[in-house]
Formats: sequence, C-alpha cells, structure tokens
Amino acid sequence: MAGAVTCPVWHCFGINKKPRFRVRAERLDGNELSVVSTDGVSVKETTVPVVVGKGYLVDGGNGSLKSRTEKRMGCEELELLWDDGYGTNTVKDYVDAAKDMIKPDGGPPRWFCPVECGRPIKDSPLLLFLPGLDGVGMGLILHHKPLGKVFEVQCLHIPVHDRTPFEGLVKLVEETVRLEHASRLNCPIYLVGDSIGGCLALAVAARNPSIDLVIILVNPATSLGRSRLQPFLPILEAFPDGLHVRTIPFLLSLVIGEPLKMAEVGVEGRLLPTQKIERISSNLTALLPFYSGLADILPTETLIWKLKLIKSASAYTNSRLHAVKAEVLVLASDKDHLFPSGEEALRLKKLLPNCMIRIFKDNGHTLLMEDSMNLLTVIKGTCKYRRSKSHDFTKDFLPPSMSEYRYTFNNVFGFLNFASCSSLFSTMENGKIVKGLAGVPDEGPVLLVGNHMLLGMDLSSLCEAFLREKKILVRGVAHPELFWGNFHTSSNVFNYFDLMKVMGAMPVSPKSLLKALSTNSHVLLYPGGAREALHRKGEAYKLFWPNQPEFVRFAAQFGATIVPFGAVGEDDMAKVVFDYYDYMKIPMLNDRIKEVIRNGGVQIRDKAKGEVASQEIFIPGMIPKIPGRFYYLFGKPIKLKGREDLVENRESANEVYLQAKAEVERCIGYLLKKREEDPFRSIINRLIYRTFYAPLHQVPSFKP
Repeated sequence: MAGAVTCPVWHCFGINKKPRFRVRAERLDGNELSVVSTDGVSVKETTVPVVVGKGYLVDGGNGSLKSRTEKRMGCEELELLWDDGYGTNTVKDYVDAAKDMIKPDGGPPRWFCPVECGRPIKDSPLLLFLPGLDGVGMGLILHHKPLGKVFEVQCLHIPVHDRTPFEGLVKLVEETVRLEHASRLNCPIYLVGDSIGGCLALAVAARNPSIDLVIILVNPATSLGRSRLQPFLPILEAFPDGLHVRTIPFLLSLVIGEPLKMAEVGVEGRLLPTQKIERISSNLTALLPFYSGLADILPTETLIWKLKLIKSASAYTNSRLHAVKAEVLVLASDKDHLFPSGEEALRLKKLLPNCMIRIFKDNGHTLLMEDSMNLLTVIKGTCKYRRSKSHDFTKDFLPPSMSEYRYTFNNVFGFLNFASCSSLFSTMENGKIVKGLAGVPDEGPVLLVGNHMLLGMDLSSLCEAFLREKKILVRGVAHPELFWGNFHTSSNVFNYFDLMKVMGAMPVSPKSLLKALSTNSHVLLYPGGAREALHRKGEAYKLFWPNQPEFVRFAAQFGATIVPFGAVGEDDMAKVVFDYYDYMKIPMLNDRIKEVIRNGGVQIRDKAKGEVASQEIFIPGMIPKIPGRFYYLFGKPIKLKGREDLVENRESANEVYLQAKAEVERCIGYLLKKREEDPFRSIINRLIYRTFYAPLHQVPSFKP
C-alpha cells in the first residue's frame, strides 16, 4: 500500500552545513521508500532509506523527519479537561516499537518524531529526548501524547550496533540545538535526558551557556562512580564470551526498574480494590513475555560498549558542571537500583545554580515508564513550561487535562472531599438563594472573594465543584512563598503545592490579578491570605482584610463581576491547639521561624499595618475531629461593568469594598446558622445515605 510522509531532512554532524530542505518520502513497494525533493533541490547526497513503523517515523540518515511547516502551524489552544492520552501506552508498546527499531540498518544516530505526538499548539517549544542505556529513543512512549500537544517532540535514536563516542553524540545534539536556536531566538529548547542522556544534556548545556535551555534530567548517570554498575565493567571485560549470557539478565533486571509501578500505568485510582488487583495482575502477566526481548535491545557487545560509554560520559560531564547555567529540573527515583539517583539529585542541586529536584520515593530506574509520573504534569507543576524567555503564569498556562483532574481530585484530595462532602449554594440576582452554582456568572471576568478556612482546606472542594458543575476553571492567587520561597525550593517531592499550580494557581500580585482578569477568567482571591489560613486559636471565620480596596479597582478596570462568598466547616474537621503565639514562646522554635523567614521567606504586605501584616508561614498544631461538612454560599454578584470611575475614585471603590466584605460576613453567618438544620452534617448519616441513594455530590443538605 502506498504511503507518503512530508518532512525536512538535515545533517546532524558538523556546524557549517547546508540549510535544511523539504523532502517527500514515498513507499513504492515492500519496505523500500524513495526520497524525492519537493523544493526542486537535489537530494542525492542525503537520500537514505526511511523506516515507517507503528506510531513513529525514523529517519534512516542524519535527519529530522518533522515537517516544520505543519508542526509550527499548530492547532488551537487546549480545551479545559482535554484528553492527554496518558496511560493508553504501556511498557508493552515500548517493547513492540523497540523490536522494529533495533533492526540493523547501518545508519548513524538520528532524530525521529513519533507520529502519535500529533500537532502541538501554536508557538510550542522544541523538546529533544536523549535516551538512556537502551538508545532506542522510545523511552517517552508513555508521554508521547500529552507532550505532543504542547511540544515539538523529537527523539534521538542510537542504533544497537552504533559505536559513536560520547563526544560525537555531544556534537550531534549540540548542532541540532544551535540550528534550532538560530530559528527561534526567543523560545527555549528543552532537553530531556534519561540516564546517560542526562549526561548528554548537561554536556551540551555546559558548552552552550548562552542558549536558553531547560534541562530535565531523569535519573542521570553522573553518579556512575557510586553506582552498582561501576564494578561490573572490568568483570565483563575479563569474562569469556560464554559467561556474559549469565550476567545480562541481572544487569537488565537493574535497568528494568519497578515492575509493579510499570503495571500500575493506566489503572485508575477510583477503581475498587478487587478491580485494581485484577488490572495490575493482568498487566504484570502481559509484561513477562517481553522481558526476553530486552536482551535483543542490549546484546552483550552493545552492553559492554554502553557501560564504557557511561564511564566516559560521567567523567566528561562532571568535569564541566561548573559551566552549566541552564534551568535544570532533576527527577530522581529513590528505588533506583542502577544509580544512587536520590543522592545524586541532592548533589546536583548544590552544584548547579538554577536547579530544582523532585524525588519519587516508590519508583525505579525506568521512571519514565512507571506509574505516578506524568512528565507533562511535573513540568507544569514545577512551573517549567514556557514559550518565551521567562515563565508567564497567564500566557504559558496550560489547562488541566482529564487525567490530571482525576488524579488531583480522586487520588490526592479524594479523602478530604469524601469526608467534607461539600454543599454549595449561590444567590441569584433577585436575592433568592439556590443550591448549586447557578447564581455565579458563567461569563468572565469574575472575581470570587471570600474567607480562607484553616490551611486552605476549602480550596479543593470549591475548585472541583466549579469544574464538575460549570466546566469552569477557577484560577486562585496564592502566597508567593509557594512559588519562589522556602516552600518552593526546599520541597523535594511532587506535592500538593505543585498540583495547585497544575490546577491554575498563580502568585498573588497586582500583575497576576490584572493579567488573569484581562483574559476573562474566573479568579479566586482571599484578601485575608495566609493570616486567615494560618489563624490563631479562637479566630475561626474572622476576617483579616487589608484597608486598601485595590481588588475593587482592578475589577472595575476590566468591568469584572465581584462575587463575595463565605465558607464554613473547618471547626467540624479540626481544632487548633498550638498556634503562632505558642511557637513564639519556645526560644528554639522562635529563632528557627525567624531564621527561615529571613533567609528565604517571601514577604508580602510588608507595608501593611495591623493583623493583616502578620503573614508568617507556619503549620499550626491541630487535633482532628470526626468529619462534619463544608458549606459555601456565594452572595449576590456585584457588577462593575461601566464603573470605570472606581479606578480613580478611591472613596467609591472603598464603598464597594466594604459592601463585598459585609456580604462575605453575611454569608458566613447564614451558613453557621443554617448548617444546624442539615440532617446530613454528620459523616455517619451521609455514609448511610450514600450506601442506598446517591453519589457524593448529590447528598442533600438544608433547604435555603
């Protein structure tokens, strides 16, 4: 059957080469392809066989098969809760693809673009994947679909019998980076390096400090000197050929990672335990027949060569770490049996000036093929996705996908949402209170302002309700400490705060608020901020708002609608028994908190006066209670369309500000009174009701 692929072919070796040109690869008969120029340029010197496999394109020569015209046109922006396809591919798909790609063709290392990546959105940056020990280049197969939506993905394929030295690979990648940089000066280039590919990425970054690179290292091989792999190189070289066969299964078992985590890919957290076990068992069984195929990917001679290559790569890269100026994200597995990746991540964090790490405690060496690690989600949660020289929380924001929505609200916040069983009410324009969110405008810009409950435990239920009921993403503005302060830099695991960023959180500032309102978003603002979320004993539901009506003036500038709301229920969840004042009475803790704030804490409202100026970040001591219920009431909307006068008239703006504050207090008072009438305020009654009648969000509440 005839088929055709339109693509540009360009050299990878050397710097001063001919410009790229477009070619057309046509399947004429059998497995042979002819390459003809579509631009009237002779292609004799670069015409090479092209292999077209299932779900990928491989250039048989020194080229990239991505059509720059088609790829860079891009598609429209992503929709909310888009299907990212994560979990649809497994390790089985990797082995199937690898079997096709390891067939000897005599060609050198080359780039290919997986077909299943599809077309990315407009102005997407380039992502180059540098493979690990296997060299196949399909190590991102679980992530092709989500990454292909927001990156131009190209993967490096190193043939099984290729013996290009490490410096040759560095030059290959370096030329690609330089060529791409010349055509997109203001856009970053991403290098994702797995294992030895991490050494390759760092080496290229060290040699090109002036190029805007974002380096993502996955269990990098820079720790070879402390690896279990190090002692095997002289042993393998000394053993007779026949004995190599016995060593290969052991080494491959180190490389394969954690089989259980591989089998959990695509298994949803909301399944019943028996269903989970059945799915995981089936996936494990499906993996077993394919382990034997790994010996074909890494035959004895190739394995020995790769071990030598890692040795030279580690030495080359470690001697040049001081020259790395690029933005670096290290993803490390605590159960990596090949390298001490957790320790290495901490070492690189100290050595590299702009380095962040995330450690995955239950994963093995093949982190990219295991569960609990959607690479795109990690990139978004660490604020590493950008399409220009600096990250913009509005322009570079990618809406959450359906898999991220399910993971966030089923796996991470599932228990809290289950225990709190939130009940939401809103106020129509005529003043009538109704159950649900019908009173909140669908069209933005909308500014939601309300009170913060203890530790911000009100956030997940509120955001989930807007997504489920109105298909609206609420973008919350959060304390800058979560983005630039100690909480952001000291955390080494992918955590709750990273997920907040995935779900749209941005640092609180006039600039962030104005940008969000300018895009007609629904923005969530807590004027009391950290002072309310980390309140003292006896301060539940007390407002600590500043005296400046700035958010009213910002809303008026864009004709936004302000929706005041109140939230109650924290006192049914926990009791504060040890607060900030108690911390300050203990000398050691007092000094420690002040030191943390002084050495990296981000201060806001430093010019404010009174209680609202107290924004110290600490975790209060609490005693949990038998769960009650969360209640939300959204008050009557305050429309500011046509009220541009409020931008300059502070006195009128202050009147609207006091109106919004009074409405929040009214909502809180209303809920505290009406919740006494709720027959399902107790979790026991809710459990009984759910057993026989309805899902979580349909449990009845009081009548408004």
